[in-house]
Amino acid sequence: MAKLNRNIMQWMGRRESSNTEDGSSGGGRGLALGGGVVGIIAAAIYFFTGIDPSAVLNQANGGGAPQENNQQAIPETPEKKFAKVVFADTEDIWTKLFNDMGKTYDQPKLHFFIDGVNTACGQAGAETGPFYCPGDQKVYLDLSFFNELSQKFGAAGDFAQAYVIAHEVGHHVQDLLGVSAKMDQARQQLGQEEYNKLSVKLELQADFYAGVWAYYEKNLKNVLDPGDIEEALNAAHQIGDDRLQKEYQGEVHPDSFTHGTSAQRMYWFKKGYETGDVRQGNTFAAGDLE
Repeated sequence: MAKLNRNIMQWMGRRESSNTEDGSSGGGRGLALGGGVVGIIAAAIYFFTGIDPSAVLNQANGGGAPQENNQQAIPETPEKKFAKVVFADTEDIWTKLFNDMGKTYDQPKLHFFIDGVNTACGQAGAETGPFYCPGDQKVYLDLSFFNELSQKFGAAGDFAQAYVIAHEVGHHVQDLLGVSAKMDQARQQLGQEEYNKLSVKLELQADFYAGVWAYYEKNLKNVLDPGDIEEALNAAHQIGDDRLQKEYQGEVHPDSFTHGTSAQRMYWFKKGYETGDVRQGNTFAAGDLE
């Protein structure tokens, strides 16, 4: 597992989310929707934090019901307990923010798995990275990804890991606010290139929501160290579409971007963190996305 950094004691011993579960399918390479394998991740470059299966739901007639997972318990490692604390903080903060908007925050579940898992969006392997499935409103996490995040992508630190979880919870926020449903409709109407542009805006908004969460994590929870935001910004930089394509393909193809450039991801996370204002995260109205 990736090593948690110096301020882990500020996180450990605090409330852990009870909205968690374990379960693995015992394998599965890629994401299978509606009985067919959909290649959302080409080679290694999209092994990463923001996979949103809702983007391909309509390709597979809604995905169908998930197969049964093996419910064997996953050990209560420090990394797992840390993830539960982070998830609990997202529950507290988004419940408050939804209350402020006069809405109800329906809390998602955090599903831990090893190697592979069956979901309402189909079957996914560990190489998919953490993801959110709107079909069952769960965030799926194989903790081995944190090791990949540190060793493969150069994004070490506990708050880099917290950013990953907060980003996926950001997709749940989008689901509750009706953004995911609009994306599904757009998928039916747009060509791939145009849809990719919307996908970028979807992912950048999830980065913004992760930044909003970090704002309240600092001001309400008081657990952030000075270097934590730098860890999150570094993670956002390391997993930008332009950087990943350059490293793994040797060249950059902006028309195929789905999650945004390193600069865009850093900008929107930082904007969320600096403002703490959910209303300022309308990436779909932003012209060039800054």
